[in-house]
Amino acid sequence: MEDRPKGRGAVLLKLLKEKAVGQPKPEETPAPTEPPRPRGRAALLHQLQQNRLKSVGAASTSTAVTASSSSEATSGLTASKVQDVITQISELSFVEKDVVKYKGEAGKSINVSANYIKLHVEKERGVYEYEVKFDPELDAKNKRIKMVNIIMREMGSAKVFDGGNVLYLPQKITDTSKTFRETLPGPDGDQEISTTIIYKRKKSMGERECIPHYKVLFKRIMHILLYTQMGKNYFDTEHKYLIPQHKLEVFPGFAITVDELEDGLLLCLDTQHRVLRTQNAYELLNELRCSDPRRFKELATANIIGSCIFTRYNNKTYTVDDIAWDMSPVDTFPTRDGKSISFVDYYKQQYNIVIRDVTQPLLINRKNLKVSGSSEKVERMVCLIPELSFLTGLTDTMRSDFRVMKDVAQYTRVTPHQRMAALRTYLSSVKNSEKAQQILNEWGLRIDGGTIDMRARQLDNETIWFGGDQTHRTNNNADWTRAVGENQVTGPVDMINWIVFHTERDTKYAKDFSDTMTRLGGVMGCTIAYPRIIKLADDRTETYMNACRQYIAKEVQIVVFICPSMRSDRYAVIKKICCTQIPVASQVINSRTLSNPQKVRAIIQKIALQMTCKLGGTLWTVRFPFKGWMICGIDVYHGSKDSSVCGFVASLNESISRWFSLALFQSQELGDFYKLAFTKAVETWRNENGYYPSKVVIIRDGVGDGQLEHCRRYEIEQFESCLKEFELETKLCFIVVQKRINTRIFALGRESAENPPPGTVLDHTVTRRYMQDFFLVPQNVRQGTVNPTHYIVLHDTCNLKPDHTQRLCYKLCHLYYNWSGTIRVPAPCQYAHKLAALVGQHIKKAPSASLADKLFYL
Repeated sequence: MEDRPKGRGAVLLKLLKEKAVGQPKPEETPAPTEPPRPRGRAALLHQLQQNRLKSVGAASTSTAVTASSSSEATSGLTASKVQDVITQISELSFVEKDVVKYKGEAGKSINVSANYIKLHVEKERGVYEYEVKFDPELDAKNKRIKMVNIIMREMGSAKVFDGGNVLYLPQKITDTSKTFRETLPGPDGDQEISTTIIYKRKKSMGERECIPHYKVLFKRIMHILLYTQMGKNYFDTEHKYLIPQHKLEVFPGFAITVDELEDGLLLCLDTQHRVLRTQNAYELLNELRCSDPRRFKELATANIIGSCIFTRYNNKTYTVDDIAWDMSPVDTFPTRDGKSISFVDYYKQQYNIVIRDVTQPLLINRKNLKVSGSSEKVERMVCLIPELSFLTGLTDTMRSDFRVMKDVAQYTRVTPHQRMAALRTYLSSVKNSEKAQQILNEWGLRIDGGTIDMRARQLDNETIWFGGDQTHRTNNNADWTRAVGENQVTGPVDMINWIVFHTERDTKYAKDFSDTMTRLGGVMGCTIAYPRIIKLADDRTETYMNACRQYIAKEVQIVVFICPSMRSDRYAVIKKICCTQIPVASQVINSRTLSNPQKVRAIIQKIALQMTCKLGGTLWTVRFPFKGWMICGIDVYHGSKDSSVCGFVASLNESISRWFSLALFQSQELGDFYKLAFTKAVETWRNENGYYPSKVVIIRDGVGDGQLEHCRRYEIEQFESCLKEFELETKLCFIVVQKRINTRIFALGRESAENPPPGTVLDHTVTRRYMQDFFLVPQNVRQGTVNPTHYIVLHDTCNLKPDHTQRLCYKLCHLYYNWSGTIRVPAPCQYAHKLAALVGQHIKKAPSASLADKLFYL
């Protein structure tokens, strides 16, 4: 059975059928019913039909059109009139939605600015869309671009053309179509090409559909200002910072995005830094060969595959997908003219570069590209020379080296004042560049000379509650570390039966750790007995495995491993055994952290707090003005290409301090396993409290802008269907958290810009135009610029006020028990992140259900 046409096709088919058949018979006309109100394109077609009815004398002021009146108006419709309908549809603009206001009132007002610059668009200016056809047809993208460039150069017109079939111009050159005959030069001789440009429609520069055009325009401006594109951002390769002691260099640059926000068309400009190593891939391969010749290929694969490299000869970045050990620079590859050339000769001819080692293997980069005239993508393989491929980013060894990170931070950790100065310098460069101004003027654009100033709000500081009804009022530093050491925990757990494993060299550390732990019990409000200390023969992985199986019994509450060094393989084995095979809470400690006598007590106290959480205890809480609410957090860890791990965490009590945790394996970011996790969480809540929750708030991390609509339609439906299956009246609120954003908020001080205080909320001007969203700064940052968190309320049947949602999210940022201060995201999201990362990186299996009500992954 053939698919019935939809949308515009259904309307045109109906018009043509009525023309051929004539007016329907009265008895065939169905009973008139109230049609649903049309939206989108259907609303435009509805308007066209009404206009046509008026033109033939059908006086009708109602919004509904009956079948008889419609047939009378269209019975004499000719093919030319059908074409008129299509033309009118293409010229009409879609009706703008109302701007969504999601603004709270609570808190103290403060003056702030943000890294957004206003873009002004001239009235009546627009983007004209044309279809481009070539005769004879040109398959090569570069030839199509070259042909359009020749035509536009003669006309003196600006353009946006990506080598496909659509051309965008800032002015109208024809009402219908126009044909140009030009000669296209080529290596095989000149070729005469006929190019036809067919007018399609006009789009306003302020429309959301024009947002991709601004990306192209500012890309051209960045190239004019001599910035090099690396990935999505642009960097100044001429004014780099050198860190020779670590063989590193830092490129300053900018991230640029244009979007239609609540205050109109805004340019977001954020300073960025790219760290490159002065070491190339060839030098790294030589180092690896010298360090361990037997495992050379294994080490090369682990260190290079998946890394990002930068080729200076064309200023491009590539991801290494493979190493071709059986290829070398003397191998040849086919050129576009059908000939073959070696890599050595190619680089000599194109870039005047002499490759020194002709025996080195090649690096492989694979990309899936669209081919003109085909909807399917074709894999394209790029071979790269290690000698010419410079490594980017920092290795894990570098990140763990305090000296390296300190030296890099001198250039990458930018204060708000420095960030604002960089924005002003960029705007000044654009203003003083004639070519940049020409690009903006050609498209009717004007950019402001400074950032947007606004009024934000600072929420009241929270009060932290400890055991014995002891409280601590936080201030603008959002830290209560001292109060944690002086007060009892809210949910103490006695440690009576626990084990400490250690090696011979760490005997002293194990004894000091055990003694200190027993003394801390009184401070925390619980009893901590002296542990059973077991000395291991060596630090081999097999030794730890055998010790676990031999000594861990059912009555053991928690086991502690003091290891002489941190090895990921040993850590993974310990966690896999303790979380899946022999379910028990476990704590792995690097003996180096216990070596500083001045700090050892504070460190052991933090470990003791962590162990309390892993046994099901709670440390502190904040007051929530509601009852019967369940708060959930979701995050996803991406491991291999085939699978991911979803962490699902839900609160179990009224004080939002105990959590139910579940890890699920899935094949994509937007998983379909939430029904299982949500059902178990609701049932566990019912068992713990004796009733079902009245409201459920789900906070979802790890969703980008392109996945929001899928998340709204697919994930939320799963939670709603679960509540229906339970036959509950429970209301649902679904909030998306975004951390990887370029928005920066600056508090305007008396002398310069500075970081806003914790609890700062910005919910207007720079928020999304058609969404309920806000920015929140929950933590205090002493160095660099603070990163706000973006919250989007996708679904809310709880009918929460903006003040309630903002305050709830801020309170939840105080409840992460691994840090005695506020964190960037709500605690359930951070717990879900830790759970998914532990399972995805180390355990690689579903943890035991007996650990689900404990924070065993901290």
